[in-house]
Amino acid sequence: MKFTFVVYLRICHIAIMIDMKPESATPLALAGELRVLIAKLNRKLREQTSPGNLTPSQKAVLLRLEADGPATVTTLAKGLGVRSQSMGATVSTLEAAGYVSGAPDPSDGRQTILSLTPTCREKILAGRAARQDWLYQTIRKKLDPDEHHDLAASIELLQRLVED
Repeated sequence: MKFTFVVYLRICHIAIMIDMKPESATPLALAGELRVLIAKLNRKLREQTSPGNLTPSQKAVLLRLEADGPATVTTLAKGLGVRSQSMGATVSTLEAAGYVSGAPDPSDGRQTILSLTPTCREKILAGRAARQDWLYQTIRKKLDPDEHHDLAASIELLQRLVED
């Protein structure tokens, strides 16, 4: 059944690529096209920064610490839905790489509060700046001013898709 579904989506995707008229755009076809497009955009954006050899789970930890602030291994594990032992191994690798540092928890000396190092914060900011610059330059080079307005309207629609 899953194989049939994948084949069906691929056929829809091919049909859309050949002749996508606004009046014939069904939600299913749009979903397939949007998924493929977002994946391509993500790949292009990732190409703009050095890979850093971080695993997805390591990146998730760094982003969690950046967004939520310092945390314990247990808090990170719960927030990311993994076992504390697995999180401990991930954090150890990040500490060895100089991305994360730990300090004793003032309220419970048995725990360690983890936070991003200044070097890590700089790398995160530099990576974001590189991706944004690439996107800015690409929009300037490939789209005319009228298309800038179209893109702005599209962004508003995409924001509505992800609103809770």
